[in-house]
Amino acid sequence: MTENSTIHASAVLVGAKAALIRGPAGSGKSHLVWELLQSAAQGALSFARLVADDRAYVEACAGRLLVRPAPALAGMLEIRGLGIRRLPYESVAAVALVVDLTAVDATRLPGPETGKISIGGVCLPLLTVAPGMSALAMVLAYLGTLPAAN
Repeated sequence: MTENSTIHASAVLVGAKAALIRGPAGSGKSHLVWELLQSAAQGALSFARLVADDRAYVEACAGRLLVRPAPALAGMLEIRGLGIRRLPYESVAAVALVVDLTAVDATRLPGPETGKISIGGVCLPLLTVAPGMSALAMVLAYLGTLPAAN
């Protein structure tokens, strides 16, 4: 990864930190962003705001991974069936969670050795969502629960 790399991903600020959402085209990245924004609007989350959709710039800085929208797409979100919509957005956020959609390697009961990824030298929690699973439900469960003690 270069100092400031463009990746195919979306990002949403949830509270004070961002979730970086990755997956192939059509996997539901934009849909998950919209669902998280709606969850905040309905009170299930304290705050959520769009950072980037479809293309994001990521940069490792002082031990954190920062994410920014691609300038040409800033403030735009694709909503399937409605097209591109303009929304309020954050110009930069620190990533605290990486969500991989349609992950074929997602396990039912991940062990302690799974659930982490390094991007630009920054180690981050990784949530893998298997095809057919509700990404929103998994992200909300991740944000609202703690792992059981072993």
